[in-house]
Amino acid sequence: MIGACAPWPERPQTSVNNPAHAKRAAQIVRLASAELGAPYLYGGDTPRGFDCSGLVYYVFRRAGVAVPRTANRQLYASHPVQQRDLQAGDLVFFEIAGDAQMHVGIYAGHGEFIHAPESGQPVSYARMDSPYWKARFVSAGRF
Repeated sequence: MIGACAPWPERPQTSVNNPAHAKRAAQIVRLASAELGAPYLYGGDTPRGFDCSGLVYYVFRRAGVAVPRTANRQLYASHPVQQRDLQAGDLVFFEIAGDAQMHVGIYAGHGEFIHAPESGQPVSYARMDSPYWKARFVSAGRF
């Protein structure tokens, strides 16, 4: 018998009770906050301009954490987290325009996340419980 399918990739395990994780999570939120106001740029991953996954890629790289460059790959490389268990520094994923587009942000705590929204809108905070984002939430992940 020949198997044509590869096994589903396992996601790395992390612990929120780990002091090093808490310190890194705070650093990630701090680094993301420092980019508030940066312009949106499709394909951008520098302070000159970010798209959503480029912001995550840049911030995590500055914190010493290797993450993939695209939102879809970031989703599958992260350890899944239930929305009720979100911690600062976790990634939050949203489905935009059906299955065609994934959006990612960095959870900042207190129901807010930091993201690069779209063309014409700079890096900013958004609320998880806003009707727009609440209806589009797909998953959360942790590195």
